[in-house]
Amino acid sequence: MNDFSDALSSALLLLLHWERDLAEIVALSLRVSLTAVVMAAVIGMPLGAALALFRFPGRQALVVLTSALMGLPPVVVGLIVYLLLSRSGALGVLGLLFTPTAMIIAQVTLITPIIAALVRQVIEDLWQEYAEQLRSLGAGPARALPTLLWDARFSLITAFLAGFGRASAEVGAVMIVGGNIDHVTRVMTTAIALEVSKGDLALALGLGIVLITLSIAVNATAFLVKERALRRQA
Repeated sequence: MNDFSDALSSALLLLLHWERDLAEIVALSLRVSLTAVVMAAVIGMPLGAALALFRFPGRQALVVLTSALMGLPPVVVGLIVYLLLSRSGALGVLGLLFTPTAMIIAQVTLITPIIAALVRQVIEDLWQEYAEQLRSLGAGPARALPTLLWDARFSLITAFLAGFGRASAEVGAVMIVGGNIDHVTRVMTTAIALEVSKGDLALALGLGIVLITLSIAVNATAFLVKERALRRQA
């Protein structure tokens, strides 16, 4: 119990003084996760909207695949990206392995199906609700898309936040492709795993507190966005 109390006190001191190593790890974590979420949204939102509004051969298979990939194991994603970026891989010539870019690629692969599936469900529900009214105004699926996206903006923000929460908590894939290199690819989740194995509980607890705070903030924001959307609909 004393060891835990000492570690917690040291962790709080690290946070209070915002030590350089701590700040560097947190900054890299946010940069990687935010970049990955933005890129996943750029890919996932149009894909989800297309699956919701348009009918084409193979659509049902894509819907099922997108939903299934929401639970894609991170270590499998890490392995696939590692093989692609390794020297003998298809993209090995780019030299991206063990860089933040490789970590972003792994996180984009994990997050894109989540955003695409959530966007598809939201847009599909809205289209079913307003399709008759929009068609009476001469708006088919393609013309109605901007209207649907605007009406669903709060739900889309929630999907974005869900992707960010998934990215910021990820450890398996980024460990494999990033290598957890100090001052290069060390993020909060991988640093916590390393510091615990080294016995440096103070830094691990400090990072854990930051990660938990970030998770609470993301979930609180998602809740507030949802509540605001419900009030506007009332």
